[in-house]
Amino acid sequence: MNDNLELVHLLRAVTVEFGLRQAEFAARNGMHSTDVRALICLLDAARAEEAATAGLLGTRLGLNSAGTTAVIDRLERLGHVKRIRDEHDRRRVLLRVESEAVRLGWEFFGPLIEGVVEVLDGFDVGEQDTIRRFLTGVLAATDTTTA
Repeated sequence: MNDNLELVHLLRAVTVEFGLRQAEFAARNGMHSTDVRALICLLDAARAEEAATAGLLGTRLGLNSAGTTAVIDRLERLGHVKRIRDEHDRRRVLLRVESEAVRLGWEFFGPLIEGVVEVLDGFDVGEQDTIRRFLTGVLAATDTTTA
């Protein structure tokens, strides 16, 4: 097999495993898999210091307005997300992931994340840069907005 295809298959296997873990987390916590993806999007937005709005969430999840509202409503009912008014623009509503949802996520995904970090610790800085460049390129290749 072509070495590049072998890497593609390994990457696919990793993404399938991550997807299975997300589905297990969702099932354990009475959530839909889209709810887990929504939490990940909101946490990523917070890390990037982006305003987490319903519009941003809908765009990232590929949902229409009604679907986005349904996800937010479910997450809010479960106590995982809170709608808050933007301090700078009171007309805008922001979404905040609640600390309990973060705790549940770390409790479940923490060992997996720690395992991945441990694997990465086995690579020197140059190798980590190569991995970062590869994963960034793969992510860009999956961007359907340019297709």
